[in-house]
Amino acid sequence: MTKIDENQQVEFEAAAFRRLVEHLRERTDVQNIDMMNLAGFCRNCLSTWYKDAAKDAGVDLDKLEAREIIYGMPFEEWKTKYQTEASSGSLADFEKNKPSH
Repeated sequence: MTKIDENQQVEFEAAAFRRLVEHLRERTDVQNIDMMNLAGFCRNCLSTWYKDAAKDAGVDLDKLEAREIIYGMPFEEWKTKYQTEASSGSLADFEKNKPSH
């Protein structure tokens, strides 16, 4: 396995995270409930993890600020533009599989 130092690891992880966020911003057709049902996380989870990391570093971001960072726009604007009504099947799957956090 290739040796990478701690700074490189952080840089690579940050680059991968930025690429994931950009991908999710481009894929507005992918709904959060579908991501939750398939992968167990969604854009809102990422924003919560981002907010938690900021808090750990002593930076006080609120939920909506963190969501705007992940969504690339205010959350309410994203919902208005891109969020669709969840199907009854998606809602049932979510209730069965939703995380406990």
